[in-house]
Amino acid sequence: MRADAVRGHLDGLLLAVLEPGPLHGYAIIAAVQQRSGGALELRTGTIYPALNRLERLGLLSSSWQSSGERRRRCYELTDAGRQTLAGERSAWNEFTAAIGSVLNPAAPPGLPT
Repeated sequence: MRADAVRGHLDGLLLAVLEPGPLHGYAIIAAVQQRSGGALELRTGTIYPALNRLERLGLLSSSWQSSGERRRRCYELTDAGRQTLAGERSAWNEFTAAIGSVLNPAAPPGLPT
């Protein structure tokens, strides 16, 4: 899938994979890839600036967690992030319905299908 296909939807993708609970950056990348069946491969250079921006906006919070000797910054949704995710989902559903109605138009009423 083209990288530009994700543009404009990255925030929603990140918020959605964080909905179940906190994850560190590489786990977020893996979750997006796994949920998309391998179609979406996000790069660290894309993810971390977006996570930092979402945190500055108050949609995510983060904390350092240790796993053995490794320290990782874990991100989780705030209440504002959950509200934003609900809005992203609604907007996505409207968008896909509109595009779907153009690409796959239904037969006009009264005409055989």
